Amino acid sequence: MNYENIIVEVHGAVGLIRLNRPKALNALNSALISELNVALDDFEKDRAIGALVLTGSEKAFAAGADIKELQALTYMDAYLSDTIASWERLSFFRKPAIAAVAGFALGGGCELAMMCDYILAAENAKFGQPEIKLGIMPGAGGTQRLTRAVGKAKAMEMCLTGRLMDAQEAEKAGLVARIVPADKLVEEAMLAATSIADKSLPIAMQIKDCINSAQEMTLTQGVKFERRNFHAAFATEDQKEGMAAFIAKRPAHFRDR
Repeated sequence: MNYENIIVEVHGAVGLIRLNRPKALNALNSALISELNVALDDFEKDRAIGALVLTGSEKAFAAGADIKELQALTYMDAYLSDTIASWERLSFFRKPAIAAVAGFALGGGCELAMMCDYILAAENAKFGQPEIKLGIMPGAGGTQRLTRAVGKAKAMEMCLTGRLMDAQEAEKAGLVARIVPADKLVEEAMLAATSIADKSLPIAMQIKDCINSAQEMTLTQGVKFERRNFHAAFATEDQKEGMAAFIAKRPAHFRDR
């Protein structure tokens, strides 16, 4: 497929997607999301891909939704078309996904980053849900994922006032995993994704399922779900290889089965 709003690359076992609407600071419109979803479908089907990195530019990961596309919507337009529902595709991506965020990640951009499994932030990254300044509210998980990441107080403040959070505060609050120099952001994200992709894909997917389920389940339910997945790992060839390699003091060669 010829993409116009994203750049798609493959580096070994890692898929790299760059949001690419530079004149609009990577504002998210229906065309970009449609292309992103096609790329996600392709990477999910490709057995050679073990992890994904999603990034933007040095100025902006994504500065939010494309307001020009949303401005004229009526309630019935938004409701009947289920506007923004298609953005959720990333949250159902089964393989590990890292958001590499530099510059602005605002509104839908912040929500898109939070759909990834974790965020690496450049020193200049700024996060926010400023929709209230436009007379609307977050619609792609901003009130939900942000609250789970940083707690009620900060989420309430950010969504009610539109205040932005810089990278340092975001790391302290638990929104991002790590801050890296801006000029090393994609390189660090690719190194992390490569490290993940070098390991067992089915086990990585199980880990992702278990950690995500921790947001939804009680501790008792979550531990039981984790243990069943732990048991299931012993049905894989990768478990046999991983433990044999450890005992033999040699590198493991996982085959993703």
